[in-house]
Amino acid sequence: MPLSLTGKPDTSDLFLPAQLGPYTLANRIVMAPLTRSRASEDGVPVPLMAQYYAQRASAGLIIAEATNISPQGRGYAFTPGLYTPQQVEAWQPVTRAVHDKGGRIFVQLWHVGRISHPSLQPGGGLPVAPSAILPRGKAFTASGYQPLVMPRALNTGEISGIVSQYKVAAANALAAGFDGVEIHAANGYLIEQFLREATNRRTDDYGGTLEKRARFLLEVTAAVVDACGADRVGIRLSPMGHANDSTPDTDSRSTYLHVVERLNPFGLAYLHVILGTAQGPRHVPGEFELQDLRRKFHGPYMANNGYDRERAILDRRYNQADFIAFGRAFISNPDLVDRLRIGARLSPADHQTFFGGGAAGYTDYPCMSEADRIAA
Repeated sequence: MPLSLTGKPDTSDLFLPAQLGPYTLANRIVMAPLTRSRASEDGVPVPLMAQYYAQRASAGLIIAEATNISPQGRGYAFTPGLYTPQQVEAWQPVTRAVHDKGGRIFVQLWHVGRISHPSLQPGGGLPVAPSAILPRGKAFTASGYQPLVMPRALNTGEISGIVSQYKVAAANALAAGFDGVEIHAANGYLIEQFLREATNRRTDDYGGTLEKRARFLLEVTAAVVDACGADRVGIRLSPMGHANDSTPDTDSRSTYLHVVERLNPFGLAYLHVILGTAQGPRHVPGEFELQDLRRKFHGPYMANNGYDRERAILDRRYNQADFIAFGRAFISNPDLVDRLRIGARLSPADHQTFFGGGAAGYTDYPCMSEADRIAA
């Protein structure tokens, strides 16, 4: 039995089995999606990725790294895709390796929208977005970081094609052996670009009112659910996030309560919410009470950002979330669940190896030593 914060046996169910959709997970700890840029240049997963995810299969659920739904959806070099037969086939050893370890694995479906660069786009074209608004920041390309460029506004007629790409990628995910998918509707990427006032200045059926700005998100959700079944689909939101030059709405609470209310009829497997801003603070100016979203959502609620053992146990103790997602801690601690269970120290990560490269900083982090176990 895990130890409590007081050193006594803990009754927290963080480490106990829990139901998510059709699956009984080994625990309530989730490995959050982490871009590592280890795929081939054409988005094909490499064998090393099977070892990486299998090492971390003790998580109740792995949400695999953000994965491009199309060549146009790509915004980072060496990120995997789910739009070619070669990519689907190469994912199969990855999912099999996780299943062989007794784990479950979803994949995050991704279109970056304007957060890209012509060198990453088909034919060197411009990235696309709801509106032609220049984002601040840099794109990770094969030749290093390069400034983001002015995107091209999507024509109304193009949008249904992108929705279809999400559906195809979702079906491909199941063919690749994933247990389900997560729709990436957070962190300043395409779906969030449609949703937010600051990045959507359209005057057609996909812009203007909140109802219209949420239309793309809901159409994507409907398409993915049709491909996978609702109980194998989750969605990720960042209601107060500023990642990738994304500015929250003037009334974010109303925006996201509306979104959650419209998502409820789908019966999704879970709602994955980032507290504060990704890779940043858990609390940001002007934030609203995110528990309002949990109370509104008719399903499991997954919380993410800045968690340590103490916060995770407390949030379960006070029923603030059904599942707790850890991100960067999983990079350097493949046995993170065991370390959290006994209160062992965590190994620090080498930030220089986060993106790109080979085994170094990817599959070479060791599990706990006997000395670590004794010290815990």
